[in-house]
Amino acid sequence: MKYYIIAGEASGDLHGSNLIKAIKEKAPGASFRAWGGDMMKEQGADLVKHINQLAFMGFAEVLMNLRTILANIKYCKNDIINYQPDAVIFIDYPGFNLRIAEFCKQHNIKTIYYVSPQVWAWNSSRVKKIKRDIDKMLVILPFEKDFYNRYNYHVEFVGHPLLDAIPEKIEEKEPASFIQKHNLAPKPIIALLPGSRKQEISKMLYTMTRVAANFPQYQFVIAGTKAHSPDFYRKYSADPTIPVLTGHTYTLLQNAHAALVTSGTATLETAIIGTPQVVCYKANLLSYHIAKKLVDIKYISLVNLIMDKQVVKEMIQTDFNTAALTIELKKITNQGESRKNILDNYAKLHSKLGGSGASDRAALQILNMMNSKKTTE
Repeated sequence: MKYYIIAGEASGDLHGSNLIKAIKEKAPGASFRAWGGDMMKEQGADLVKHINQLAFMGFAEVLMNLRTILANIKYCKNDIINYQPDAVIFIDYPGFNLRIAEFCKQHNIKTIYYVSPQVWAWNSSRVKKIKRDIDKMLVILPFEKDFYNRYNYHVEFVGHPLLDAIPEKIEEKEPASFIQKHNLAPKPIIALLPGSRKQEISKMLYTMTRVAANFPQYQFVIAGTKAHSPDFYRKYSADPTIPVLTGHTYTLLQNAHAALVTSGTATLETAIIGTPQVVCYKANLLSYHIAKKLVDIKYISLVNLIMDKQVVKEMIQTDFNTAALTIELKKITNQGESRKNILDNYAKLHSKLGGSGASDRAALQILNMMNSKKTTE
């Protein structure tokens, strides 16, 4: 079987790589062509375009890059026709993927969505398109099944793949040896996760790093990605001496006393690892005001959304400032009620996420669907 996978962000690359691995274990002859990143490539996918070229954040940014996005959509359609896959697997990235899904249905190509678009947060009208164009929807958040049931659309909840991905990637669980290995100062660590996109880092990192001056008893460490050089992070840092650790985010979090985390998948990763966090978010002003009118959710972090209450503090837009971050970070670094409450709720979050084996369950759903397709032909 030939599969074509489309992901547009770092989290999609991670989930896609684990899905490829699970499918290949069960169907060794499967081949993959993908829009993704280094992790998918490592699993043997033939990469069409890298996620570094694809991730545009916010309404204003999408408008500014509309010509590039439309060119990518046209290129993708032509590439699918040339590759002739047995199925196309979409991972989140809805603005792009739902357009390609419609095209695939017009050409009788099987469509599978793994990691649902957040239509429950905004633009629920997209459910109609999903029902029309997606043959199978695999969801990873527990409340998504109930959401789609309200629209008479059957989906499969497979659990969250991060529960499998994270333990595999943690290399060292002893803070003292971790500090020594990476030549860090002998102080407890505060991890800074400014996001993976250039736009996020440029908006988030300066304010995050300014907080360090108020916590001399800790060392702040920036979690870098391989997509950007350490010098790129230093350009936006209020203190260029703050170390940048590239490619060790999970292990950094495991050994950190607390973290400041940009809203996104990283907030859930931090919770699964068990590090108390403050969630941070600041968007382009135009994008923020448009989103505020369109988005219908109480929280922005996945941790709070899944638990349906405030477990971690969210510092959004004007609340995202040095003084406010200092206050909230002090609360969770102290061994008090705020820190204990976060850790207690993290334990409950684990059980809600469906346990381990999500990638395997997703792979089985896909293979069963494709095998039943073969028997009916």
